[in-house]
Amino acid sequence: MNAPFDTSTAIGPAANVQPAPDHQVAVIGLGYIGLPTAAVLASYGWDVCGVDVSEKVVETVNAGGIHIEEKDLDRLVREASDSGKLTASLEVPSAHFYMIAVPTPLTEEKTPDISYVESAARAIAPQVQPGACVIVESTSPVGTTERVAQIIAELRPDLKLPVYGSQEPGDIALAYCPERVLPGKIVRELVQNDRVIGGITPACASRAGALYKSFVEGDCLTTNCRIAETVKLTENSYRDVNIAFANELSVIADDLGVDVWDVIALANRHPRVNILQPGPGVGGHCIAVDPWFLVASSPKAANLIRTAREVNDFKAVYTERRVRALLDAVPGKVALLGLAFKPDIDDFRESPAMEIALSLAKTRGSRIMVVEPYATELPAGFAGSGAQLVELDEALQTAEVIVVLVDHTAFKHLLPADLAGKLVFDTRGMLKK
Repeated sequence: MNAPFDTSTAIGPAANVQPAPDHQVAVIGLGYIGLPTAAVLASYGWDVCGVDVSEKVVETVNAGGIHIEEKDLDRLVREASDSGKLTASLEVPSAHFYMIAVPTPLTEEKTPDISYVESAARAIAPQVQPGACVIVESTSPVGTTERVAQIIAELRPDLKLPVYGSQEPGDIALAYCPERVLPGKIVRELVQNDRVIGGITPACASRAGALYKSFVEGDCLTTNCRIAETVKLTENSYRDVNIAFANELSVIADDLGVDVWDVIALANRHPRVNILQPGPGVGGHCIAVDPWFLVASSPKAANLIRTAREVNDFKAVYTERRVRALLDAVPGKVALLGLAFKPDIDDFRESPAMEIALSLAKTRGSRIMVVEPYATELPAGFAGSGAQLVELDEALQTAEVIVVLVDHTAFKHLLPADLAGKLVFDTRGMLKK
């Protein structure tokens, strides 16, 4: 286990004349990225304060508990809390390092909303001391790190802020280091994956890099903040474009009356072809959102990326239409298997499965059975619809139609005999594997 490096390293000339900060690291936002990051840092010996606007979240973390499901996170948080290395607060403390890990949602106009990042910057500004480093981890449009610097400069005229493109040191450092982890593997990938660290200046990148090098086993690659911001959006846009090809191919295959899973399996035997697997759409807080950030930044140039987003959004609509056709074909109940945006997690954000299920429940609720092993009750949107959350065995016994929306491991044991006499719509190709 690596020990934290010397946090007294100066950024500007006045760095060592201030009182000692309350904590070594303050993580702003204790969600799916912030809490695992705070816990991992604490496990590597850092004194960490996690900050959140939810009193319930703060109380849970201070009691050594978790409010999200993620492999190994419960143990990590409990141990960090017991050791005293991790505490939580509603207020931003003074710290050597600040990591901003708050949401950056889309507006209804498909443009990025960085208001949570801006609020975090305003909360940090009164506490930040010379020598500190502010790192944005939230997925953000290009220019967000500089916006954070602008906010701090406006609120703290006593501080000299670094300027993009300049070699002049500031009193504090600012950098952008996007998360690049997979839900279900976050704790492991926070440590093992390479990180891209973009500073407003090279000195800022170096300062932030020292923090990540203390716990990241992968390479820590430094660049400027604008490149790092673009890299994050590019990674998820690349995935989205490739998934869109698979999803559009699945619609074409339906039109042609051929099995898309057989088409893909055989096409992928070509040494230079690697088609991804289609599904009912694309979900999650990254791939379903981040490409729109690039489109918003360069609307005239981002034609392919925009089209891919539209293809993947349409796939959920197309899938729902096919399920409704099955509902019209039989009088009985339909079992929808899965609500999460990917297998074996409890994360329903931007989930096409959730979108489809909610829409069906609005008009056919009394006929809808939902099987979701990562939920103890249906989300609030289902209230009053008549839809039911049931166990898999009950769904198999009762439903006439089985729709696989998420290929959870809990569903993969199903055999043809389990589905005999039922109409089956497998949007994930799970039963072909």
